[in-house]
Amino acid sequence: MPTTTSSAAKRQTLTVLLAFAAIYVLWGTTYLAIRVAVETIPPFFMAGARFLLAGGILLIALRLRGVKMPTRPQWRSAAVIGAFLLLGGNGLVTWSEQKIPSGTAALIVATVPLWMTAFDWLLYRRATPTKRMALGLLLGSLGIGLLVGPGLDTGPAAILWSDWAIILLAPVLWSIGSLHSRQANLPENAFLATALEMLAGGALLLLAGLLTGEAAQLDLSAISTRSLIATLYLIFFGSIVAFTAYIWLLKTVEAAKVATYTYVNPIIAVGLGWLLLNETVTPQMLLAVVVIITGVVFITRRQPKAPQPAPDLPKRTEAMPCESPSTP
Repeated sequence: MPTTTSSAAKRQTLTVLLAFAAIYVLWGTTYLAIRVAVETIPPFFMAGARFLLAGGILLIALRLRGVKMPTRPQWRSAAVIGAFLLLGGNGLVTWSEQKIPSGTAALIVATVPLWMTAFDWLLYRRATPTKRMALGLLLGSLGIGLLVGPGLDTGPAAILWSDWAIILLAPVLWSIGSLHSRQANLPENAFLATALEMLAGGALLLLAGLLTGEAAQLDLSAISTRSLIATLYLIFFGSIVAFTAYIWLLKTVEAAKVATYTYVNPIIAVGLGWLLLNETVTPQMLLAVVVIITGVVFITRRQPKAPQPAPDLPKRTEAMPCESPSTP
């Protein structure tokens, strides 16, 4: 019996390590993959195809396992959340990476926990920021200023302020959608809810592509092999594998530990952009990396509580304010 228990513990530990590797490494590489994919594929069409295919594959797999189909109200809730997360969040990042370096995009997306903390307080009145959280918000704002400030050598003069505004809006919409998902009417099965959000978000992204004239820009014969490979990578590794690992981790370990992916993803994205795409990395940008990640650490790390006497009634465990249901 001890041997069996020990083997099960080792398998559990290995599975946890592999799941963390997925959200650390795979999600960190998605910014590079997006940058390559939009070289020859219109951004909204690419993102729409990515999430429609990923959501369809996930839904089919769940149906084969006997998971019940969602109700009509659950589809409506998934459409609202998909609009915020995938059209507003991922879609704007994908569009922006036509002009903004992938490493810079990853750093801006890394501010999601900062926005979620602010909106959780301002819109939902759930948690008043502590002094430590307020310092994290201040550092995050300072880091964004370093990224988009006029002294950045990566070329802000060549990037319109409207382009900066669009990518800065992405984590804002992602955060609002994440917070709204907590009270939305969604299936209890988290994987089914994810599949619905992907399908709804993918359809909205394709519609956005049609409304912005991407149909006229789409030339199937002009799609490069590397853009196609990057899109397939986003579908299977960025969406299905890493997403599944993320959902499983949220059920297995503390949310505060899962949130550490926000420290690692931008470092990987900046490094890969510099190594493979020759994206410029300046001292100012490196300083922004340190400042933003430090701010996120202040926000996401749970403050240890002083020991208290046992209460007469059991306490209810509250969810972490930075918990996010989705990914880049």
